[in-house]
Amino acid sequence: MTWVNFKELRKRLDFEAVLRHYNVDVKRKGNQHHGFCPLPNHKGVRNSPSFSANLEKGIFKCFGCGAAGNVLEFAALMENVDLEDGAAFRGVALDLQKRFCPELGSAGKGNTKPAPKKEADTAGEKDLPVVVNPPLDFDLKDLDRNHPYLLGRGFTRKTIDVFGLGFCSRGYLKDRVVIPLRDHERRLIGYAGRVVDDATITKGNPRYRFPSKRKRAGKIIEFKKTLFLYNGCYIHTPVDDLIVTEGFASVWWLHQNDYVHCVAAMGSDFSEKQAELVVSSVKPTGHVWVLPDGDDAGRRFAQSVLLQVSPHRFVRWVKIAEGSQATDLPAEQLKSCFAV
Repeated sequence: MTWVNFKELRKRLDFEAVLRHYNVDVKRKGNQHHGFCPLPNHKGVRNSPSFSANLEKGIFKCFGCGAAGNVLEFAALMENVDLEDGAAFRGVALDLQKRFCPELGSAGKGNTKPAPKKEADTAGEKDLPVVVNPPLDFDLKDLDRNHPYLLGRGFTRKTIDVFGLGFCSRGYLKDRVVIPLRDHERRLIGYAGRVVDDATITKGNPRYRFPSKRKRAGKIIEFKKTLFLYNGCYIHTPVDDLIVTEGFASVWWLHQNDYVHCVAAMGSDFSEKQAELVVSSVKPTGHVWVLPDGDDAGRRFAQSVLLQVSPHRFVRWVKIAEGSQATDLPAEQLKSCFAV
């Protein structure tokens, strides 16, 4: 197990670099940073610069929500980690160490053992109940529904409003277009966030960010996108035709072009549960249209849908040009794609 010297890590971490890692726009004055609170669980007004960080001392405080602590605690709060959850807190510290201070990874290795408290915390976590995809007790406010990313891709304001899309300027999903996720009972169970500039995509900054595993109120909260279909909550009764896609944007584009019975697996993986949901959403005499991206991942996706759904429903694979996506198809071409 990689050893984490918390005291040494706090000393070596550059708080400004950590802030930028979480997409906080640093407004520095000397060794101090002031700005709007970026914490995802911030309670209170966000229209005043209540957040202050001493970049030299590695400490912060929000005078709005009352949160305060050191750079490690800031990172944990940004990851929605309970500060009393020793195992999860260690995981955040380990990620920071690997990213910013990899030279500390071998320090103390072989002659120092983790503190007993951490072992106890880990053991306790294993006994906690796990809740998957519970409904949220909040919703994100003050989203920018007129952001150039959405309008520039050809989506109308009506489509943006129908799907509740908007650009987020703070917190865990800062600088991303946020996408409300609802289960098949229409309960809001999370948000996905998409970067608006693909040039910024890295291993640490993926194209899409989904809710992370977290501990809350004595429970482990997990999010699993494989247990539902995006937009599936609006398929009320079995339909004659259902379009199955990989991604969110394909659903928005199809809906905008009057193909309202469409769902997405939210990635190129298609689970057994999602296959069951597709079958139950289509009449026995109906059609399932698979519209994947024109790449290797899309072809694997289509093959997975065919393998799992075709024994139960008629399935047709709609093939598009290499490198293309559904959003590249104009209305007339879409019409020809779904001609029986």
